[in-house]
Amino acid sequence: MTRAAGKREQNKEGNRAALIEAARRCFVELGYDAVTVRDIVRGTELASGTFYNYFPDKEALFRELLKDSIDDINGRMHEIRKRARSIPDFVRGTYAVLFHKVRDDPEFFALILRSEHAARALFKDTVLGLPIRSVKSDIRDAVKRGLFPEVDADLLAASFYGIGFEIGRLLPEGLRGYRQG
Repeated sequence: MTRAAGKREQNKEGNRAALIEAARRCFVELGYDAVTVRDIVRGTELASGTFYNYFPDKEALFRELLKDSIDDINGRMHEIRKRARSIPDFVRGTYAVLFHKVRDDPEFFALILRSEHAARALFKDTVLGLPIRSVKSDIRDAVKRGLFPEVDADLLAASFYGIGFEIGRLLPEGLRGYRQG
């Protein structure tokens, strides 16, 4: 009985991973708005109804695709900002984490850019809202530590986020040119 239960769990994990990978390919290729649940399932060897055993809808799967990477990036940025001893360390370290992610996993950022409308819809949500709330909190902490002068944390955090997003948008193009040259 344990062997069968173990096999069943492996199948479930495999099915979930297949759906996530197929969704990643679809979202990068077509963008969130153009992708249907049927498109995602077609990218696997699973039966059409199988999708709903794992995800209630396409948005839940999109969130799942973003969540782990966003959480990882955010955690690494927070640690750097917490340890920063100067404003340049705070800023440079934050952007270095983001830009290394763009360099090391360009498909992740392509996923966000290709599905920008859907990604922005999650901005106030926990998925993309967490990093902006985290940087606001870290800025407030840096003010308390005397690292920053008294600043508007909301405005500065929005500036950091906007600059990072726009440079991140341009980086993959520059990386392609760099790799070809």
